[in-house]
Amino acid sequence: MNSAAVITISGLQKNYSGLRPLRIRSLEVGDRERVAIGGLDAVSAELLVNLVTGATLPDTGTVSVFAQSTADIADGDAWLSSLDRFGIVSPRAVMLEGSTLEQNLALPFTLQIDGIEAAVKARIAALAADCGLSREDLSRQVGDLPAHLRLRAHLARAVALEPAVLLVEHPTVDVAEGEKVPLARAVAAVAESRGIAALIITTDVDIAEAVAHRSLALQPATGDLVPWRKKRGWFR
Repeated sequence: MNSAAVITISGLQKNYSGLRPLRIRSLEVGDRERVAIGGLDAVSAELLVNLVTGATLPDTGTVSVFAQSTADIADGDAWLSSLDRFGIVSPRAVMLEGSTLEQNLALPFTLQIDGIEAAVKARIAALAADCGLSREDLSRQVGDLPAHLRLRAHLARAVALEPAVLLVEHPTVDVAEGEKVPLARAVAAVAESRGIAALIITTDVDIAEAVAHRSLALQPATGDLVPWRKKRGWFR
């Protein structure tokens, strides 16, 4: 195992409700590296996120984060503490639909979302700007935001407390075509500016190429990860 790797997966197999088990023969995500993986549907993507965070364990093989196997996390308290390392961008993440974006972005910093303190407001404004959200966006109810702004809101909340690893799960679900690549570039810029590693799961090779240093496609039958590139021309 490479001790410098942030995420290491080896010989992974996990049975679930799919036609075949989730298999990944070998994967390493290095320090500050962004790796995109294609070939996983919504259910298997959620499963992979849960395996990396230790919410579930592999049937065979190992998943390690910062050289510690998820199977070696001793108890529930230790696991909850380990979750602080991760920022997760997912359409599954819950937001307070009837509250403003500012109130939702306050939650990582305080439970007081009515009458937010000036210092917290300043942190929220800086965080929002980093993720491409305007001051006007902050005053809107989350339930009224279009899909591309909701994704930016999820990104902002995911990095609010400076995680060490960013996990991005099918980020462009329901996002209009013209907004997808700008969102991918926003994810890349936020990860780059914070110096954090990122694992991005997507079905869109354009997203993968825009966000990642390496783009890989999973071969489900074998668990091999092979280079994933957009086809150009008739024969390539």
